[in-house]
Amino acid sequence: MAQAAESARTVILTVDDDPGVSRAVARDLRRRYGESYRIVRAESGESALQALRELKLRGDLVAVILADYRMPQMNGIEFLERAMDIHPGARRILLTAYADTSAAIDAINVVDLDHYLLKPWDPPEEKLYPVLDDLLEAWRSSEYRPVPATKVVGHRWSARSSDVREFLARNQVPYRWYSADEPEGRRLLAAAGEDGQRLPLVITPEGTPLVEPDAPELAAHVGLATTPTAEFYDLVVIGGGPAGLGAAVYGASEGLRTVLVERSATGGQAGQSSRIENYLGFPDGVSGAQLTDRARRQVAKFGAEVLTAREVTGLEVSGAARLVRFSDGSAIAAHSVILATGVSYRQLQAPGCAELTSCGVFYGSALTEAPSCQGQDVYIVGGANSAGQAAMYLSKGAKSVTLLVRGADLSASMSHYLIQQINEAPNIGVRPRTVVEAAHGDGHLEQLTLRDLDSGESELVDAQWLFVFIGAAPLTDWLDGTVLRDSGGFILAGPDLTPDGRPPTDWELDRPPYHLETNVPGVFVAGDARAESAKRVASAVGEGAMAVMLVHRYLEQS
Repeated sequence: MAQAAESARTVILTVDDDPGVSRAVARDLRRRYGESYRIVRAESGESALQALRELKLRGDLVAVILADYRMPQMNGIEFLERAMDIHPGARRILLTAYADTSAAIDAINVVDLDHYLLKPWDPPEEKLYPVLDDLLEAWRSSEYRPVPATKVVGHRWSARSSDVREFLARNQVPYRWYSADEPEGRRLLAAAGEDGQRLPLVITPEGTPLVEPDAPELAAHVGLATTPTAEFYDLVVIGGGPAGLGAAVYGASEGLRTVLVERSATGGQAGQSSRIENYLGFPDGVSGAQLTDRARRQVAKFGAEVLTAREVTGLEVSGAARLVRFSDGSAIAAHSVILATGVSYRQLQAPGCAELTSCGVFYGSALTEAPSCQGQDVYIVGGANSAGQAAMYLSKGAKSVTLLVRGADLSASMSHYLIQQINEAPNIGVRPRTVVEAAHGDGHLEQLTLRDLDSGESELVDAQWLFVFIGAAPLTDWLDGTVLRDSGGFILAGPDLTPDGRPPTDWELDRPPYHLETNVPGVFVAGDARAESAKRVASAVGEGAMAVMLVHRYLEQS
């Protein structure tokens, strides 16, 4: 009975633009699965996506999605690709005619298609139900198995509420959002003995209320690992962006006892990207959430541990061991360490921005806030790829998107393909040589003062949404005094440590440092935190893999 009750909260969704076919599919699904699952039917890709968004916001789970291939405006493959962004764990089936089987086979690589079914599927007992039974069983045994949803009660313009929603979303934790001003939100606050003065209130699936929880407390209560299972490892990877995830996958798959430590959520800046279109192997693009989700599953598959919401504050050398110390004073040790700490977006220094951060001013794409931008005017500061990707994503629902660029145009730092897309988008504008002079608002962003750098003239514009992408600063201050860095804080490694052909003065080994090795033997760096790195997802993943190869070489000679 308990399993049936859990399954009843889980959805099987079918979408077909032919009403007759749509009803027939739903009829057959209800006949077999109606008692255990909720069957949701849609007759267009857009309406199905809207249904999926609503299910996501409510914390409901989607086990299987069946989509017809030949639909107008948005075919089945395009729909499933977008559906993956919303419910990445759902199993995916494409309904297709015999003439379209080649497209279905291609979709296996494009959208990780689980199965395709030829129409008609009669009799369902032979052609439909066995396929669904297998996919539902696989889904139930995956990490997306049905679980009661976490509840978050907060305020739209509460910075901490926004941070909690972002943390849960990026860590793939299902949750339901309740406004503290709405009846259900007030009922939950009352049940927890709170008056709404301290927000957010998070109620765990077990019913435990957490008031204004910090990231470690939240992680510990929603099923994310925060405590290492051992005291000593072969490899500690610090940072869960593309470089760190790549290192963890290759380290664990090659037999190293590996633990990855992440202070917030895996994926790094790339994980917040709405669409990465120049990553090898994804000709139709892939969202940062999709890429991160697949990488996390690979890390788990090979047995690496992932610790979330753990802040690393120190790195020490203790004989042959490398000691990694956490902010709570605890520590773990390892034979080797890979620093993949990545970078964080620089803060906009204009007056008013600090006070309005997460209350209309956001750093990074803040995808959890994107639905609230529907039909509104959005401003983006920045001229690199991350800003362009956010502009394209937000333009799908916003009334207008304006890119504010300090330079004369976008060509200096943005990929050509993105510039072309922005130029073709009817509701995206670019204002070169323009900066934010001040942000204004009472509790949330209401207006911006913009200044033209050439004329010096200022202009006051109405704005409730500002997304900032103005360069990156390495997260390496905690390494001061241990690992050598350049003037910008980026970590020096390999040839950069030996510009005159001689190793650093404190280098004790007979050999020079390996290519990605720092001045501390056995401590390597990969990704954006490395000095002169390429700042691209593909290169970060490659460096993570290369660093593991060098770790093996180091361990063999130690």
